[in-house]
Amino acid sequence: MRQKLSALNKWMCVLLLIGVFALSLPLGADSFTLKDIMSFAFPSHLIVSPMGDRIAWVFNQEGQRNIWVAEGPDYKARLLTQYTQDDGQELGGLAFNFDGTLIVYVKGGNTNRAGEYPNPTSNPDGVEQAVWAVKFEGGDPWLLSAGRNPVTSPIDNKIIFNSRRGIHVANIAEQSKSKVLFKARGRNGSQVFSPDGSKLAFASSREDHSFIGIYDFSNHTISWISPSVDMDGYPVWSPCGKYIAFIRFPGKAALSFGRGGRPFSIWVSDIAKGTATKIWQCPNDTGGFAQYYPAETLRWAADGHLVFYSEHEHWMNLYSLALKDKKAVCLSHGEHEVENSFLSKDGKTVIYNSNSGDIDRRHLWQVPVTGGKATLLTSGKGLEWSPRLTSESSDLVFLSSTAFQPAAPAIMKKSGEERRLIAPEAIPETFPLKDLIEPEQVVIKAPDGLKIHCQLFLPKNAKSGDKRPAVIFMHGGPIRQMMLGWHMRGYYHNAYAMNQYLANKGYVVLSVNYRAGIGYGYAFRTAPNQGPRGALEYQDIVAAGRYLQNRPEVNPNIVGLWGGSYGGLLTAMGLARDSELFAAGVDLHGVHDWSMRARRRNGGGWDIQGEDLMSVAYQSSPVADVDFWTSPVLFVHGDDDRNVDFIQTTDLVLRLRNLNKAHVELLIIPDEVHGFLRHHNWLRVYKASEDFFDRFLRSSKQ
Repeated sequence: MRQKLSALNKWMCVLLLIGVFALSLPLGADSFTLKDIMSFAFPSHLIVSPMGDRIAWVFNQEGQRNIWVAEGPDYKARLLTQYTQDDGQELGGLAFNFDGTLIVYVKGGNTNRAGEYPNPTSNPDGVEQAVWAVKFEGGDPWLLSAGRNPVTSPIDNKIIFNSRRGIHVANIAEQSKSKVLFKARGRNGSQVFSPDGSKLAFASSREDHSFIGIYDFSNHTISWISPSVDMDGYPVWSPCGKYIAFIRFPGKAALSFGRGGRPFSIWVSDIAKGTATKIWQCPNDTGGFAQYYPAETLRWAADGHLVFYSEHEHWMNLYSLALKDKKAVCLSHGEHEVENSFLSKDGKTVIYNSNSGDIDRRHLWQVPVTGGKATLLTSGKGLEWSPRLTSESSDLVFLSSTAFQPAAPAIMKKSGEERRLIAPEAIPETFPLKDLIEPEQVVIKAPDGLKIHCQLFLPKNAKSGDKRPAVIFMHGGPIRQMMLGWHMRGYYHNAYAMNQYLANKGYVVLSVNYRAGIGYGYAFRTAPNQGPRGALEYQDIVAAGRYLQNRPEVNPNIVGLWGGSYGGLLTAMGLARDSELFAAGVDLHGVHDWSMRARRRNGGGWDIQGEDLMSVAYQSSPVADVDFWTSPVLFVHGDDDRNVDFIQTTDLVLRLRNLNKAHVELLIIPDEVHGFLRHHNWLRVYKASEDFFDRFLRSSKQ
């Protein structure tokens, strides 16, 4: 009998251990790893050649950045460069030479305020940012010079680029050393060749004002277009080379973080006469963001038309301005946002992407520059961006994604064939396409009635009564928007992967597009009392928390927060103000004290000056409510962050340590920047976040 009881006791112990172990298991069988979901090749910098049907782009696959190319009519993708290290050295600035036989590019990142280049591997030999060139047909790249922002001549192999010593010139094909083109006061950039290559227009910024300059190669002279006390920029040449159009803002100390709220006008200069005339004035003070955010805010199109972006009708749309009558016509009219656009080689057609009719996605449209009804080119549940028309066949190439397929270059043939991916082999066989979740569009109401769009990642096997842990994700910026699919920006492409991974592990994930973001109009982006002027956007996060608490699959006591930059700020805000609502958080490089940022960064990008605004800024910060913070937190920060000063995390951690009320963990990455440059570090950060959430949202309260 004792033997039977002893055996029974042993089995009871085993069953008890199994039960305890089961409680610590994920709320769903993990079907893929973090490495699997992060194995995509992210595309960027898509360009087309000025001659022929050649395209090029950059793929970043697990930190290995390389240029890929393809050529019509079949557009078979081909690896051009052979960089094999996850070294954190960026690759960008791609440009074809005049005949499409060479590609120039930039390797390495911009300096910080101390003049240091990003070196996230802590390479003892140091790194630099330099301009390189490579033949389209292949071969070893060659170094041109230290520098950035290369611009190629339309008629020969001349190249212009910026360096610490000013604007340089070099010959790409001769592989010769560069030389300083000219010396001029101010910060000179935005350079653009005249159509015949004989002149160079550029913007010269001089703190509270800026000029448009013209450099003449033949006589080595600089002239200035209608100099004033204003901020002139974004110069573009007319096709005939006789005129330059530019945008003028009133003079001031610095642009205000692209949030809008300033008047602007469009001017045209007659080069021969040396005069400039205002041809259009924005009817209200909504300028700024629509000129700051797009890659090309002003273009000279065919038949005497200028194409430009504006928000004067309270949505970011494209407009066409006829010079003969100075009338502006909206090309993309409606309550939606235009993001990327491309002007056809003949200057008669604009291709653009927008969220028209599908506000949480992006699709491609086409419209004549003279105006008329826009034609929808792509539709469905995918996202399309960075449209380009090849110069000869007018095949449409672009970048695309879906809820399942990560970002990839695609093509739609002029013959009417269905779109296809150009480099499907770049999606690894181990990538978990079939295991991903299609996020649901959810619209919640903030306490003041504002509608807030969200994306809900609900685990496949979730059901009522599960009592699952939940996590809220908040983007940065704040001028960003998360989508119902893989994102167009690398930082948020990674964040989308992490949200999918957490959902695969059994978490209910809600991504929140809070007020102050883009995609929902001027009034939404510039909502009053946001950020350091009242933090009113935080109520959107509280509303998201209450929404999750009321979902039947969620344990209302286990809601966490995570986000980077502005999302890190809102994570810290939630833990400081509402630790009873938010059980834990992962804060990636967040701002924690707006007043400190304003003092260190000349108003902090929000024009915070004076004692009254400084006081409001402090009260709008997580540090103002740190005494109430009891929930555990993981802080993640690279100490070479150029966007958010590292001291923001240092200061908040010391405050929490002194109070000793909350559990604090750190992941500090020496020499990393704001948007982590190494794939290795993205995996470290997300693995640490997963471990943190598993310990504080799953095991202890389940």
